[in-house]
This record gives sequence, C-alpha cells and structure tokens, in this order.
Amino acid sequence: QVQLVESGGGSVQAGGSLRLSCAASGDTKRRYCMGWFRQVSGKEREAVASIYTSSTSAKYADSVKGRFAISRDNTNNTMHLQMNNLTPEDTAVYYCAAFSSASGYGCDPKPDRPYNYWGQGTQVTVST
Repeated sequence: QVQLVESGGGSVQAGGSLRLSCAASGDTKRRYCMGWFRQVSGKEREAVASIYTSSTSAKYADSVKGRFAISRDNTNNTMHLQMNNLTPEDTAVYYCAAFSSASGYGCDPKPDRPYNYWGQGTQVTVST
C-alpha cells in the first residue's frame, strides 16, 4: 500500500501559478500510475493529469493541456503539479491518486482507471 499527502494549495489571482506536491510513503518501490484529480462541490470529479513513477511521459486532460505540468521526483517519492495561467474555472479541491501498474490498465487521466490510493485533497482557489 501507499499513502499520499498533498500540499501546496492556496489562493491566487487569475493568471497566476501554483505548484502542488504529493508525497508518497509506504510501498513506494512498486511501479505506480499516479494522477491528479480535481473536484468542485456538487460536481463530478475530473481527472487532470497522470504519469508513471517510472516514466517522464505524462498525459493531460484537454482542459489543462498547455497550462499544467505533472512531474515526479522518485528520489523524494514526490509528485508535483505545476499550474500556470490559472483561471477561476480551475478552482477546486485537488487530489493525488495512484494505482499499481500491475493492474494492467494504461496510465491515463480517466475516471475509469482503478485509482485506489488517494490523498486527502488540497484546496485551490483562483479569483478574478
């Protein structure tokens, strides 16, 4: 099992940037697909980006492509989400999540992937 803890959320004005971090602990030696999701109260959770712990190749939802960048630091067992040119529509609680690559599923930012490890979430608020 792996435990995930997000940090780095906060408030920013439109056009600004934030960098989220997700620290993993536990069984970090396995290969995982790690992803970022976001959710606005009363709405469905949206997948944002994903990356394998063993790769630099990342995938993004169309809504954030070109503005967000996911990266990983395996030395420190940490994943990051750099968010640039933020808009009020990016306001949400952001979650990091993971599932073992042994599941056989591709590492995609899609809700039907078996993400079964979740962090507690961090609030991002973008004002006009």
